[in-house]
Amino acid sequence: MSGKELAESLAWQASKVSKIENGKQTPTDEDITDWTRATHTEQEAASLLVSLHTLEVQHAEWKRVLKAGMMPHQLELSEQDAQTTLYRSFEPAIVPGLLQTPEFARALFARAIRVHQVPNDVNDAVARRMQRQEMLYRPDKQFHFVITEATLRYRLCPVDILLGQLDRLVSLTSLRNVRLGVIGYETQYVVDPRHGFMIYNDDLVRVETYSAELNLRQAHEIDLYTATFQKLAAVADYGATARTIINRAIADLAASLPEDGS
Repeated sequence: MSGKELAESLAWQASKVSKIENGKQTPTDEDITDWTRATHTEQEAASLLVSLHTLEVQHAEWKRVLKAGMMPHQLELSEQDAQTTLYRSFEPAIVPGLLQTPEFARALFARAIRVHQVPNDVNDAVARRMQRQEMLYRPDKQFHFVITEATLRYRLCPVDILLGQLDRLVSLTSLRNVRLGVIGYETQYVVDPRHGFMIYNDDLVRVETYSAELNLRQAHEIDLYTATFQKLAAVADYGATARTIINRAIADLAASLPEDGS
């Protein structure tokens, strides 16, 4: 059956068939059911539906993930937290959520609500993120964070809030089960800091883009991100040297404030 004949049998525009065939349009469950019925391949419908739903989980658009607000997504992350004993995160621009102060988290959540036009539940979302941070103190879990010096300096919130966030990072460098590495401006990279990502055990890599959350579970993808993380972590500074970089950013930011501190 030609594409034109298929479109006519389904009362679709011919362009819809072409777009689905060429991956330019994602079919709905009903589209798959109708397509397999029209082509007498009903036995393929179940597997195609499974593949479609797997893709939806892997590529979760923020509009869909956050349609009920920020809080439900924080609850989903908590479920993943419970299953994770080794958490690795690289961030080139934003302080990782598990390390954020309430004020910093509030600023980021408020921005996300404006951008995606979802219900405003900032207070509940911030409270839940702070509850998630309790696992940083659990000895049965290990955390390895790597950030860039640029992360310390981007003005994603008022300077006084950012200064409080940097103070928080300094204190976190002393936690026994948390490794916090900072890649200074003068460091020679061996792999480019293209985007942030999180690795949960050896099972899942999560990447956040402007439009969606990507959940990668294929072995070769996990291996690639694990190797990339190791390269980034290898050039980061830790302990006293990391604190020196953070304190340098604190001094520069504090110097930019008016003398009355406002």
